[in-house]
Amino acid sequence: MAKTIRSKGQVALCQALVDARIKAGLGQDELATKLRCHQSLIARLESGQRRVDVVELVVLARAIGFDPFEVLAIVEAATEPDHRI
Repeated sequence: MAKTIRSKGQVALCQALVDARIKAGLGQDELATKLRCHQSLIARLESGQRRVDVVELVVLARAIGFDPFEVLAIVEAATEPDHRI
């Protein structure tokens, strides 16, 4: 399988971030303010235009209030067994 930013695992990660933010009652602007970044960064992370690294996942989890391990479990379940880096 070719590597792609739109892999099933990446799509699942993006959707999990959006779902967590909405569940927390935060808009992209509000989250950006909490993280001291631009709203456009949040939009790029959520749309998959920019990948989220592990440290960023932890920071997002703290700001939004979700368990990063639960999101990793979602990503693991969605990632194809033969996905290559």
